[in-house]
Amino acid sequence: MQRAAQLVKVVLPGRVEPEGLEVRYGAVPSAGPGQVAIGMEATGVSFAEQQMRRGRYFDQPPFPFVPGYDLVGTVLETGEGVDHALTGKRVAALVKTGGWASHVVADAADVVEVPPGVEAAEAEALVVNGLTAWQMLHRTARVRAGQTVLVHGANGGVGSVLVQLARAAGARVLGTASARHHDALRELGVLPVDYRAGDVPARVRELAPDGVDAVFDHVGGRSVTDSWRLLAPGGTLVSYGSAATRDDQGSKQWPVLKLLGRVQLWNLLPNGRRAHFYNVWAGRAFGRDRFRARLRADLTEVFAALQRGEVTPRIAARLPLTRAAEALRLAESGTVVGKVVLTP
Repeated sequence: MQRAAQLVKVVLPGRVEPEGLEVRYGAVPSAGPGQVAIGMEATGVSFAEQQMRRGRYFDQPPFPFVPGYDLVGTVLETGEGVDHALTGKRVAALVKTGGWASHVVADAADVVEVPPGVEAAEAEALVVNGLTAWQMLHRTARVRAGQTVLVHGANGGVGSVLVQLARAAGARVLGTASARHHDALRELGVLPVDYRAGDVPARVRELAPDGVDAVFDHVGGRSVTDSWRLLAPGGTLVSYGSAATRDDQGSKQWPVLKLLGRVQLWNLLPNGRRAHFYNVWAGRAFGRDRFRARLRADLTEVFAALQRGEVTPRIAARLPLTRAAEALRLAESGTVVGKVVLTP
């Protein structure tokens, strides 16, 4: 007799080291009205989970909870009011939490079909990372061919996608990373800058004496101020995180609020430059249908770029879900290029 399916999930019980993650088992959830039940094929480790385990993600839920910002999988069941044709389709979903599970229930309106022939792990590496990169590049900074952009953390999950999309858009790309990642960046057509070698702004000015047209900064702290000063007239700063404060103590809201304050202040200055704080969830609370339509359109564009060969997903490692602790530790090491992917 065939053994019934069982839910496997990874729970973050509190502020713990990666080894404190708990693997738990239970009944497979069913799809309710307007929902789909997805058999997870790939999920991933994002910077958000690194912050969450420290209790430092801006709006994380109370402990305990299942992490997992996004996932790719096959629709196993559709709930009432959902097109049954979705059953058997491979879809991607942005969920913020809950992705580190073998079975996930999501609103049908929140899933995006993955094109035929695209492997699950490749698609997963481009969900939150690709969506973030695409929207920052094309919706926020509106980078055009011939412009010069600076991408901090160019070897990371978002950064590695962002530099490829920027090159596909015809931009000249400078990217910060440690020296061991420079050869990989050069292969992508990126001019690498070693952030550990001293004065990063001085090196960037050598490569772009007139300033850069856009900077994408996930570091925060002093870095975001340097990024603002590197902008050319009419340039755009896109701040999208505060990695520098990951291990700090105290309020988890303060780093983000401080960034928002700086952005607002800089935008009052009469110098023709712009600053933005990017949040992938912006606008969801005030216009859910519009948010969903934008997400679907932009993620579809990312998958199309993949199919055209403009983007190659950087998968740092593939590990089974039950080894999530090892995966999180690896992602936090700063030694890998791209995204660490978890599979059932």
